[in-house]
Order: sequence, then C-alpha cells, then structure tokens
Amino acid sequence: MTVLLPAIAPVALIIGIGFIAGKTMSLHRQTLSQLAIYILTPALIGSKLYRTTLSPDSAMGLAAGMLVSSVLLYLLVFFLSLFLDFPVTIRKSLIACTLFANTGNLGLPLLAFAFGDAGLERAVVYLVVAAVFMVVVGPALLKGHGWHSGVQLVLKLPLLWAAIAGLVARLLQLSFPLQIDEGIRMLGNAAIPVALLILGMQLSDTRLRLGKYELLACGLRLLVAPAIAFLVGLALQLQGLDLQVLVMQGAMPTAVNTLVLVTEFGGDADLVARTIVASTLFAFATLPVVLWLCS
Repeated sequence: MTVLLPAIAPVALIIGIGFIAGKTMSLHRQTLSQLAIYILTPALIGSKLYRTTLSPDSAMGLAAGMLVSSVLLYLLVFFLSLFLDFPVTIRKSLIACTLFANTGNLGLPLLAFAFGDAGLERAVVYLVVAAVFMVVVGPALLKGHGWHSGVQLVLKLPLLWAAIAGLVARLLQLSFPLQIDEGIRMLGNAAIPVALLILGMQLSDTRLRLGKYELLACGLRLLVAPAIAFLVGLALQLQGLDLQVLVMQGAMPTAVNTLVLVTEFGGDADLVARTIVASTLFAFATLPVVLWLCS
C-alpha cells in the first residue's frame, strides 16, 4: 500500500479536480484538448526523448512488446467475436475499445508517479508507438481500408515530429542556446496535469451505463490485455522496469480518441463512449492491483 498510494493518489486528486471543474465551470474543453495534443504533449515527448538515458535495446523491446501484444489482442477479440456471432458493428467496437488504450492522459502521469523519470521515459516510448499504431492501423481495421489516410494523419500530428526532433537532437548531442531546451521541458511538464484535468472533465460529462458488451470490453481491456503484455514481455526477455511499463501501459483503460475513430470509420459510438467511461472508472480498481503485481 505504501507503494501504491503515492502513485494513485496524485492522479486521482487531479482527475477529481477536473471532474469538479467540469461540473461547476464553463470551460472550453476543445481548446484544452488542442492545447494538450498540439503543444504540451509534443513538448513533453520531444524533451523526454532529447534527455533520455534509455538504451536502444529497452526502446526496441518496448516497441516490439506493444506491437506484438496488440496483434495477439486483435486476433483474440476477432475470433472471440466470430465465435460469439457478434454483429459487425459490435465486433469493430470491441476491437477498437480493446486495442487502443489511454497511454497518454492516464498512462504517462501514473507511470511518472509510480516509477519516476525512468518510468516516464519508457512510457513516452510506448506512447509514441501506440499513437502511430492507432492512427495508422485504426482506420484500416475499422473500415477495411484506409492505410493511406492513416499515414497522412500521422504526418500531420506534431507528436511524431516532436519525437523525431527529440531523437535527432539526442543522437547529434545538440546543445541549445539560451536554455531553450529548458523552456521546452517546462512546457512539457504542464502536459501531465492538463491531461488529467481534461480526463476528469470528460468523466463529468458522460453517463455510465453497463451492458454485456461494455463489461466484456472492459474485461478484455483491463484484465486480458495486461496479461498478454506480461506473457509477451517474458517471451521478449524484457526485465525490470521495461517489463513493468509494458504491462502497466497495457493495463490502461480505453482511450478517449477511440470514440473519434469509431465515429469516423465505423462501429457503435454509444457502446464505445460507455466503455471509455466504465473502463476508466474500473481502472481505479484494477490498476492498483496490476501495479502491486508488477512491483
């Protein structure tokens, strides 16, 4: 408990403040979301990759672990949906809710509080790979085609270019004048609390309704996904913090952006919205258990 509370309590506190703000204040949430997506998170990613001490082996192991886990999870959900004779829209929704986790708004802050800067470095690598996977593979899986549009979307996102810039600056060992890198680091530090506030505000605005599909999706996302990540991590011979971060990021609830994908490319938007809320709330019970098992 002494390990869990310092990691969970700050996250819950900031989400709670966001929830209260969402209920009591008229804030323009789209502006906050755009601020986080286009400025703060890219600054965090670029700064962390520029300053990273993470070895290439660890980075490649996390990337491989994320991709292999996602493929296995997709196959499981796809064949389970066929076996249970789910309608196509339900199958697409389950695949989206299960594959795409909230590794940014919730994953980054939780792992930062749980494992410090070393954990955050690894969480950033996982996030970059997961984000590219989501916008490239998501449209193709949901619509049956769309790889080209997915690649175009990736190229438009500042997240990818921030990651590339941070890595290039790191590899070339660039030194910035006038402490510009410190300014970017300070900007990136705002990403975590703002992301948690946004998550709390989103929770304040969505009803919780549970049916069999929502419960199944939550179970696959919160319980089955981290179990698969753990087995994949062992198979890839990941150890220590690399394995812990792989499993914890795999245990995050459904990503909010999943609703955007499903609305655009196919699936049951209402089911996805309910699953996002339910999985986020259930995650406050499952994440401490997964964290305790990982510690």
